[in-house]
Amino acid sequence: MLRDIQVKTQAADAAMRAMFEARKKVFVDLLQWDLPVLAGRYELDQFDHPDAHYLILSETDGTHLASARLLPTTGPHLLDSHFAELTDEPIPHGPAVYEITRFCLDRTLTAIQRREARDRLVRSMVDFALEHRITTYTGVAEPAWLRQILTFGWSARALGAVKSINGMLLAALRIEIAPDTHARLDRAGIVGRHACLHAEAA
Repeated sequence: MLRDIQVKTQAADAAMRAMFEARKKVFVDLLQWDLPVLAGRYELDQFDHPDAHYLILSETDGTHLASARLLPTTGPHLLDSHFAELTDEPIPHGPAVYEITRFCLDRTLTAIQRREARDRLVRSMVDFALEHRITTYTGVAEPAWLRQILTFGWSARALGAVKSINGMLLAALRIEIAPDTHARLDRAGIVGRHACLHAEAA
């Protein structure tokens, strides 16, 4: 289940540092995204602010497995600030709409471990939404990741066609969360309930 913690605690601070380090290894080192890096180790940007929420899946010793950043759409977020041209309709926003960003699976995981971590993180995002009365997630994804998302069983669709932006093929999407979403994930074979740590930025 999700646990609420404060990042000022020692365990939460360590989990956050491990997450930022993993993000650098995935998005900067592996995917070659042009992103700011702190102290040569940690990937952070302007959206890592006090309103951001983080779901972090870790081993008992604090080793990072997977994580995601959730941004309220009542303020600036990636889709409206940088990728508005990906949508063919008004960008969803409001208190019940959050944006999924930095969905990160640790590079050290095997293929089987990646699938398990992915499923557990997806399940935890649904738990978070149901707990906080979030009805819609939005996001931006590369085509291969978008295809995966659309097969998870939940109600999801693209908001427009895939387009090339700064040399990357990307698409915007929305995911509807409802009381039956877990059952829909069950039918699609998404397993792994519920083992994420929830942190809010200080």
